[in-house]
Amino acid sequence: MLLSGGQAIAVGPADTAKQTASEYQRARYSAIHFKPAISGASNADCLACHAEVLKPTLRERSPAGVKASDSKAWYQQMTTYQGGQDTFHRRHLETEFARTTMSLQCTTCHEGHDPRDEHPLSSATSQREGGFRLRKSVVPETSCLKCHGQMNTAVMGLPGTWRTSREMFQNDCLTCHAAIRTNRHQVNYLKADAIEAAGKGNGDVCYGCHGGRAWYRTTYPYPRHAWPGMADETPDWAKGRPTESEARFLTGDRAKGQSK
Repeated sequence: MLLSGGQAIAVGPADTAKQTASEYQRARYSAIHFKPAISGASNADCLACHAEVLKPTLRERSPAGVKASDSKAWYQQMTTYQGGQDTFHRRHLETEFARTTMSLQCTTCHEGHDPRDEHPLSSATSQREGGFRLRKSVVPETSCLKCHGQMNTAVMGLPGTWRTSREMFQNDCLTCHAAIRTNRHQVNYLKADAIEAAGKGNGDVCYGCHGGRAWYRTTYPYPRHAWPGMADETPDWAKGRPTESEARFLTGDRAKGQSK
């Protein structure tokens, strides 16, 4: 390495390690990892450093020796999933079904960090609420649960789970939803027209995100957007439920209205 006067000095492994650690800390605390900067980050901005999340790095065999090609993962149970097993981020961003029906961005799920702690001022005996999740950079209740919650069969009045009752409706959710809750999927992380087209006659398209790939035992309280012919009276189960999607997910005129 050259000093300002042109004098050369040797740089040893310890110095290189310190420089690497310094660069890592500088990158870690870059403004793009925190609000408000992260709200304007593009996928290209994120993948410039995190490109490894889209590399096909799946194990061919499990630690127990089971071949991936000889087993079915939970997400492969739906007919809409094509191909072999794949990694988490690739399933959400790179698969054909994801590209066709979704427009997920890194910031759809990742909203940034708190610079002090993921859950500041908390302990085992003194919990603090406020949107922080210990050791998690994603809040599952406002991201994952949207597409990985249980189907609320009781609210819909189904005689049983969709798997046991779908033949009554020709495995077509639009048998009922052609006239009920027709204002749907109008958010910037979904391709509404593509979903509606794919869902005609194939209940797996709808069920996949509404119970078929459930990670959680709870249901997601979707906003109850008004639709033509909607009854004036709000049912008990919907009282207190939001009537609009989160502002950051709004599209078109709705987004403009929120920004005024």
